[in-house]
Amino acid sequence: MLLWQNTESETTMKDNQRMIPFSPPDISELEIAEVAEALRSGWITTGPRTKQLEKNIAEWVGTEKCVCLNSQTACAEMALHVMGIGAGDEVITCAYTYTASASVIAHVGAKIVLIDTQKDSLEMDYDALEAAINEKTKAIIPIDLAGIPCDYDRIFEIVERTKHLFKPNNDIQSALGRVAVMADTAHAFGAKWHGKMIGSVADFSSFSFHAVKNLTTAEGGALTWRTIPGISNEDIYKKLQLLSLHGQSKDALAKTKLGAWEYDIVGTYYKCNMTDVVAAIGLKQFERYPDMLKRRKEIIEKYDAALKPLGVETLDHYTADWESSGHLYLTRIPGITVEQRNEIIIKMAERGVACNVHYKPLPLHTAYKNLEFDIANYPNAYAHFANEITLPLHTCLTDEDVEYVIEKYIEILREYI
Repeated sequence: MLLWQNTESETTMKDNQRMIPFSPPDISELEIAEVAEALRSGWITTGPRTKQLEKNIAEWVGTEKCVCLNSQTACAEMALHVMGIGAGDEVITCAYTYTASASVIAHVGAKIVLIDTQKDSLEMDYDALEAAINEKTKAIIPIDLAGIPCDYDRIFEIVERTKHLFKPNNDIQSALGRVAVMADTAHAFGAKWHGKMIGSVADFSSFSFHAVKNLTTAEGGALTWRTIPGISNEDIYKKLQLLSLHGQSKDALAKTKLGAWEYDIVGTYYKCNMTDVVAAIGLKQFERYPDMLKRRKEIIEKYDAALKPLGVETLDHYTADWESSGHLYLTRIPGITVEQRNEIIIKMAERGVACNVHYKPLPLHTAYKNLEFDIANYPNAYAHFANEITLPLHTCLTDEDVEYVIEKYIEILREYI
């Protein structure tokens, strides 16, 4: 039984109204039993379950290695460290995203360069992206928003075309020979680009297993990467282990071998490893994940069939070129204002349906204003934000829940369109 399965009592409020949360975790007895087994095993920090989850993910996405850490943010930041990106460098990302896509750039001391979206797409403006690349540019962080892959073909064409500007600072940058594509794939676990699994398309891909993601470990993330000619994948893996565990030359599991207590600290690094307790959740989520992806597709198809004929703008999750992970269902209501958008969200909440907005562009946030980003320079991102509403999309939704969301959304929208 799913802990968040919507029973009659769980989906009613005091006025006998259905209540639908935005994105609860889909946890079954399988995950609970595996966590209990991990706790009983006597080994609860990074160990065999974390290593098995890494192996499963690498095999599934088609890479030689994978590292599981405590968040997508940690994965993205450690990847920047592996590439040797820091002070004096520039990294480009999109203004229409969550802060983690950009904050990691600041964490390593590099300069954040934000690009506006396209007028008719949530992807970054690729012409502006190419124009922003200079001799200081070391990486691009594109975003697979809502689980839909960005245009990797276009991005790789751009980094190949601008190779003459690239000035490597170390061996791994020299081996790559161009600006690195270090994708924020937080939403896109299970997505495909031209039939190829996301995680094996970009140079580095960082996934999120946060509580609201399709597959969860409560908190957690995974980093995968493509083989770079001349660079050992095992060396990258070991570097990531050092970066995520204080620079300690042996993890806790290795130190349990008889007489193997001694270790070295090779750098003053970070602490962001994944534990076996949360990896236990991920192992059982992984077993269930193909069916979860199918269910998300079913819900998206129901939403599309009901809303597109009304003129509601939605994203294309499934096409001949890509297959989404179906993480978020974003809608845009033509002609409404920010105030009207907020009214609609409140009215949905009054009917028991939790909605959200993805995303408030980074230049609207205080931290980025303080970095002198001005939303006036990102008109497309603001326009996408102004009339955007995200509907509940998760595998705890019953067909009745989906129909209820559709019914109430259409009922409210008729006041505005």
